Amino acid sequence: MANLLYLVHRMPYPPDKGDKVRSYHLLRHLAARHRVHVGSFVDDPADEAHVPALRALCAGLHLGRLHATRARLASLGGLLEGQALTLRYYRDAGLQRWVRQTVQREAIDAVVVFSSSMAQYAQGLGLPTLVDFVDVDSAKWTAYAAHHRWPMSWLYRREGERLLAYERTVAARADCAYFVTEQETALFRRLAPESAGRCQALCNGVDAEYFAPDPARASPYAPQEQPLVFTGAMDYWPNADAMVWFTQAALPALRQRWPALRLHIVGRNPAPAVRALAGAAVQVSGTVPDVRPYLQHAAVVVAPLRLARGLQNKVLEAMAMARPVVAARDCAEAIAALRGTELIDAASAEAFVHEIDALLREPARAAAIGQAGRRRVQQAYSWPAHLQALDEALARLQRPPLAA
Repeated sequence: MANLLYLVHRMPYPPDKGDKVRSYHLLRHLAARHRVHVGSFVDDPADEAHVPALRALCAGLHLGRLHATRARLASLGGLLEGQALTLRYYRDAGLQRWVRQTVQREAIDAVVVFSSSMAQYAQGLGLPTLVDFVDVDSAKWTAYAAHHRWPMSWLYRREGERLLAYERTVAARADCAYFVTEQETALFRRLAPESAGRCQALCNGVDAEYFAPDPARASPYAPQEQPLVFTGAMDYWPNADAMVWFTQAALPALRQRWPALRLHIVGRNPAPAVRALAGAAVQVSGTVPDVRPYLQHAAVVVAPLRLARGLQNKVLEAMAMARPVVAARDCAEAIAALRGTELIDAASAEAFVHEIDALLREPARAAAIGQAGRRRVQQAYSWPAHLQALDEALARLQRPPLAA
């Protein structure tokens, strides 16, 4: 059993959005084998109620309070320093002091970093370090630039350039660097060839026992409607962009063919652009206590993300719930599933309309795809199986204190 320092940019509990699902399962896996000291931030006041549950998983815990407006203003200092704004956004003197004190007091053996923005706290510690980049975030910012006008296009492009330079520095110093898919790993190897040998894929999983159909689970939908469902944190711009685009480009044609069809957008903190979509054809639910009823009773689940990177938990969860999923091609390619029989992909608005329409016309086929998707998740997307890579890395790095 080792003493580990785990640095994560957002409180890894509750596991109710994409990055928190991954960071939580990583923590739970490590905490079952080691003493884990967690340094993180609370960026949602609602998460304060869950601090005791998180503390029960940790040998030590420090949570900085991150206020978005203040953090954004502070991040602008990166313009003067020539740094990525992301680094200034997550810079906190209190967390830095806690890290130093914890390393000295607890004889920390190794550091696990979740998200490149937290690697700044691991610099200069002289400890073995594993970094879970999850996605190539610099590529995300560069992609954002193409969808915005100046000056935001300039700012996003600059952020992509500065963050890539930092990601390369972090990877070069790390003992191991992880990415959520083979595609993200290959991309980073092209962008940072000097660190190619340190990089490997660490795939997401899904709790298929929790995300499982239950005949006793009641439907949240009106009896006569045909629910089309999207789930996700709706203050995340790629999710909001997906819903605005899909509602404008695909939903009208589907409603012409299926007047009872209604799109349900299920997720916390809907942005103003998402709230504006609400009406006869669209229900914006906001935060719900349990997403499973919405998935289980959906006619079709959609994931029309144009800009999100990596492997989407929302797709795995819907597949685990045995529902047919139509996903953007880039999202589908990140998942090892058979196209057309376990997961449907679509590359355009017309393709989304065609595929959803076909599933609605053939409910038996839709059900078969849902069942096949669930079997794929059960076979290929177990969290413990994927996270063994961390155990292997820690074993390779072990000094005497790291012996399990």
